[in-house]
Amino acid sequence: MTDSDRMLIEHACARLVAAYGYFNDERNFDALADLFADDAMLYRPAAPDQPIGGREAILGSFASRPASRITFHVCTDVLIDVDDATHATGRSRILLLSGGAAAPVPGMFRDRFILTDTGWKFAERRGTLSLQP
Repeated sequence: MTDSDRMLIEHACARLVAAYGYFNDERNFDALADLFADDAMLYRPAAPDQPIGGREAILGSFASRPASRITFHVCTDVLIDVDDATHATGRSRILLLSGGAAAPVPGMFRDRFILTDTGWKFAERRGTLSLQP
């Protein structure tokens, strides 16, 4: 694998991390769910022990959120490690601002990425909160 190949994979995976925050905050849950592989697993930061399995279940979980819930995700310190031409892992920090919350909530994600027929996707996204509000 060339350095250029590695950088392209890193960029594609880091873009997924950023898109997740944007689509979540914009309530564009169809686009958000499309960031995940069909059989992906999501562990939300607020419920890290409750896996959500599969793209359709992930979409349903987000779509069930109250329309009044307003969020703003700040995603930083994105580190991507390329395992091979079709797999990568990553980690990133988040700062969640939410309407009505007393203070910003810091957390992090650990991700596994996979190359699919339609491009790079999350295979697994595990979130945790650093401090409980």
